[in-house]
Amino acid sequence: MTDSVKEFLRNSYGYTEDALKISERVTEDLKEEFEWYDGVREYNQLKVLKAFQDKGISEAMFSMTTGYGYGDTGRDRLDEVWAQVFGCESALVRPHFVNGTHALTAVLFGNLRPGETLLTVTGTPYDTLHNVIGIGKGKNVGSLIDFGIKYHESALKDNLPDRDKIKEFFKDNKVKMVHIQRSTGYSWRKSLTIYEIRETAEFIRSLDKDVIIFADNCYGEFIEKEEATEAGCDIIAGSLIKNPGGSVAPTGGYVAGKKEFVDQAAYRLTVPGIGGECGSTFGVTRLMYQGLFLAPHISIEAVKGAVFCARLMELSGYEVKPKYNERRTDIIQAVKFNDPKKLISFVRGIQEGAPVDNFLTCEPWDMPGYDDQVIMASGSFIQGSSIELSCDAPIRPPYIAYLQGGITFDHAKHGIMKAWMNAEKTI
Repeated sequence: MTDSVKEFLRNSYGYTEDALKISERVTEDLKEEFEWYDGVREYNQLKVLKAFQDKGISEAMFSMTTGYGYGDTGRDRLDEVWAQVFGCESALVRPHFVNGTHALTAVLFGNLRPGETLLTVTGTPYDTLHNVIGIGKGKNVGSLIDFGIKYHESALKDNLPDRDKIKEFFKDNKVKMVHIQRSTGYSWRKSLTIYEIRETAEFIRSLDKDVIIFADNCYGEFIEKEEATEAGCDIIAGSLIKNPGGSVAPTGGYVAGKKEFVDQAAYRLTVPGIGGECGSTFGVTRLMYQGLFLAPHISIEAVKGAVFCARLMELSGYEVKPKYNERRTDIIQAVKFNDPKKLISFVRGIQEGAPVDNFLTCEPWDMPGYDDQVIMASGSFIQGSSIELSCDAPIRPPYIAYLQGGITFDHAKHGIMKAWMNAEKTI
């Protein structure tokens, strides 16, 4: 940190000498970690570049389409680029998905039928899927269970799918789809690595070669050199306002994997018989291409912010997951506060450090899709974007904050320092 930066931080943001010292120490401690992730970034950047070149992407493909959107070459070619990047047969990348949960739901409803069984092997899924499945606190109208689809979940054992329990369930039940949640959701665990996903997929395939293996890929894209579709998963889904949108895509989601399963999801997004062949793109095609191109770089900037947060909070006596020197497979950093006041102060600090709406004060509220009140900091250019520096937390013990995003490490570091200073002075 240069003297001029220190002076600016003192004068403009009120950093104390202790804050400057710990920031410098944390940054120094992270050199080896950052070197590792820079290698991942470069590999994935070249992989994305090669797909753009192989598919002959041209400026003409960025044109706006209207109405039915038939013959939208840019839309269709983006699907091809996406499939090459993710090492799979087919992809459906659309602005019509309102969020990642919508993309996940299209896969579930598209590929499951009444009487069939969904088994999740990574414990209770992320909160916004509860009403989709039919295990939420609300009425769950129109859920999988409401449509007669059977659901079962198997808890993790030592942070991995419990093979004994899974094998036991397969003995007595015909399973149509296995769901793997790569990232943590609102839970206190590490995200699954690609190696662990591959091992899990191979084990499940040994029990039933025909079962559909589906991975929730949210927050995990471009953090390792392979994706879940290259590790034995038949289909994956995620959000464009997370990693693969590169902070540029204004909305949307994606589904990728084997063509037969992607097609079924497409029929749920639009209608049977049309699927992905219809749908105008409203002039956002260029932004989805550009976001994908930037995604390997932006995603690793976010990881660097998460690693910085982990080391800073560790040194300050907080319990974190993952630790700063544990290899990551998503962009999320969990920090356990055991105190609602400190948690809320930390989240508010992330908002105060934002480039947009930094003057707003975050408050817990009844957010749609969640069973508990949630506090969320997201001073972002795209509403709700979690590849931009953001932080959210359900207001429930043990009061864990989930930090993610940061399109530049410099901003992420400052926002995290602001949040840390807030928490440290909270009594």
